[in-house]
Amino acid sequence: MKRLLIVFTLSLILIAKPLLAQSYDTEVISAELYRDTIERTGKLDYKRTLSLSFKTSGYLTLLSIDEGEQFKKGQLLASLDITELTEQKNSNYAQMTQAKREVKRISGLMDNQLASERDMDAAITRVEITQAAYQVAYYNLVKAKIYAPFSGVVLARDTELGEFQSPGHQALKVAKLDWVVKVALTGQEISQVRLGQKASVALSQTGIVEGIISKIPAMANESSHLFIIEVLLPKIKITSGMIAGQLAKVSIAFESDKFVYQLPIAALVAVDDEDKAIFIVQSSDNSVFKEQSFQVFQIDNDYVYLKAVRNSQPLKIVTKGWQNIVVAGN
Repeated sequence: MKRLLIVFTLSLILIAKPLLAQSYDTEVISAELYRDTIERTGKLDYKRTLSLSFKTSGYLTLLSIDEGEQFKKGQLLASLDITELTEQKNSNYAQMTQAKREVKRISGLMDNQLASERDMDAAITRVEITQAAYQVAYYNLVKAKIYAPFSGVVLARDTELGEFQSPGHQALKVAKLDWVVKVALTGQEISQVRLGQKASVALSQTGIVEGIISKIPAMANESSHLFIIEVLLPKIKITSGMIAGQLAKVSIAFESDKFVYQLPIAALVAVDDEDKAIFIVQSSDNSVFKEQSFQVFQIDNDYVYLKAVRNSQPLKIVTKGWQNIVVAGN
């Protein structure tokens, strides 16, 4: 009985061995354009921010907006006490008007030879001086008020009513009502994107929304050596719960002009000393298996991309079970 059991076991082993040797999968893979998806995490930010300040000095008498509040384009946001500026403008205007009258008076005197060219030159110079002074006074009066350059929201208010304002000192920091996601890409990734290209953006507040690449820098960041692109979110406006600095997942699908073979990572046998990928290739008549090495274009967690050209012939690759195959020449 024991002898019979041994014979039976040996028979099973002999039967299973050829079956095991034939346990493999193959796939015919053609050269195609390299397609992939760049997936990165970026930060939500405002498309445009602006620091608003007064051109001249004075006391703040009007402040119609506060931090977090929205405004419309052209809305008056803040104003200085313009009493002194108005008086200065009116005084300069009166001096300019008087200087122009003087030019007319001297012109009449010259007709009667009672004034000289020198008198006329002096009068004209006086007009130019007073006119320039009036224009400056008028400009200062206009710039004593801050009007909204666009529709947006106040990010920061750095002043209070009644405070004395210095020229150029930030009174308000505002942002336009547009969101972008800033994403850092490597030098290889930046070559795969273009302006106007669509992207998929996942936000915790709104879910997945469509984005458009609106900015691609010409140079990498000096510290990180990465390229910071901007993905505009045209259909998303500033809403409660959305804050600059929040994280957003960005996916950018692209197609390059390079041809590759896309092989599953499980089909990779080894990598040789020249960094070439080794795969098991089956002959066209299915009679022979052989190891073949290829130049690698790209590799990720799921696929190995091998370099190819437009007219490269299809490959019949052993994608699974290559360990069970007897390779020609071995």
